[in-house]
Amino acid sequence: MAIQIFVDGAARGNPGPAGIGVVLRDGTKIVAEIGAYVGKTTNNIAEYMALIRGLEEALIRGFKDVHVFSDSELLVRQMNGEYKVKHENLVPLHYHILEMVNRLESFSIKHVTRDKNMDADRMANIGIDIHQKKSMPLFSPKE
Repeated sequence: MAIQIFVDGAARGNPGPAGIGVVLRDGTKIVAEIGAYVGKTTNNIAEYMALIRGLEEALIRGFKDVHVFSDSELLVRQMNGEYKVKHENLVPLHYHILEMVNRLESFSIKHVTRDKNMDADRMANIGIDIHQKKSMPLFSPKE
């Protein structure tokens, strides 16, 4: 049984507060929606972390055939071997993903436009928003 995974990473500032968004779909049925804060980091690292989280979720749920969709051209091209992974902070994340992919029967990753990845983008922003609301001061400063 194949699962579609839509992933997105977002950083407000680069680096800045960052979140990941993951949406797993089995056909038209949404299996899971995940939005999480991943700390202060770059957009590219957040994109990689979103893919890791999506693959973890697929493996936990027993999916072995995975089709990933991302609006990050860099992530897609690096995962497809079209671009080398040079940035020292992305190299270990890339290798971790390859290890996870080796546990699958089939894997593909495809670039999609942002309008086709809106649900994952929404979840990434929710991850950042929830963190920022939790870290708000108890009393607002006077203006």
